[in-house]
Amino acid sequence: MAKVYPQEPASSHSLTSERETYTLWMKSLVFHSNGCTVYDSNGDIVYRVDNYDRKGTREVNLMDLRGKVLCTIKKRLLAFGCWEGYRCNSSNFRSQEKPWFKVKRCNKMIKGKVACQIRVGCQKYCIVRTSGKAKAFRILSIDGQIVAEAKQKHSPSGVLLSNDVLTLDVAAGTDHALIMALVTVYGLICGRM
Repeated sequence: MAKVYPQEPASSHSLTSERETYTLWMKSLVFHSNGCTVYDSNGDIVYRVDNYDRKGTREVNLMDLRGKVLCTIKKRLLAFGCWEGYRCNSSNFRSQEKPWFKVKRCNKMIKGKVACQIRVGCQKYCIVRTSGKAKAFRILSIDGQIVAEAKQKHSPSGVLLSNDVLTLDVAAGTDHALIMALVTVYGLICGRM
């Protein structure tokens, strides 16, 4: 659980020079709500998604520990399987007018294990399933570099935890808020949030 007086977290939008390992718990901290909670390697909450309406809603917010909205993710109504992410301004809740990123769900028959394609400005990524039940996945750059990898978490003694608890390894030099936003979209695609 979060500390009563937590230390001021580092900027959520900064690129890090070190690799980071997070624990994703695909549950909301809010009772009777959908979402996920993200813990850093010290066990502190760093990101959360609370979906108060219902699973598969058309808009969700990625927040930091204090509830500051970092990114709003919206499902496009007229396009099947498309989401847009809008980075939120620090001064107010309103998000920018142009999308920060766009995600398009891939047809299972055509792409096989590729779940979706992502465009962040001129950069392209994809999310690839590494297990049959969408528990494990990788976020890859267009040149095949692993940007982040999620798999079912094991306890320190080697016990496999519930399928809603994942370990997420994020490569160095990556915007962690962007990775968490993409993980959120993947959770929406898989019907886990």
